[in-house]
Amino acid sequence: MATGPEHYIEAERLARQADTWRDADIGWKANLSSADRIAHRMADLAAAQVHATLANAAATALNDNAHDEGGMPLEDYNAWQNAAGALGNTAKNGETR
Repeated sequence: MATGPEHYIEAERLARQADTWRDADIGWKANLSSADRIAHRMADLAAAQVHATLANAAATALNDNAHDEGGMPLEDYNAWQNAAGALGNTAKNGETR
């Protein structure tokens, strides 16, 4: 299970990787057809978008810490912190971070 910051980092990595498919004129990527390179690039960009969306959801949820001022209930905030926060101490499978 990844944290919000880890999703953000992965989104950036995948976006950079997608750019390598565009101008792949050396190495093993150069032996692929244009259609294959485009397919790989689009797959990387789609995966980057998923990670960016998860990072955004985590950042939005973890920014709502004003529990006593009409923010999200403390139980929900704690669940988000455990699921997506870098400081969360339990992962989905019960393992510690």
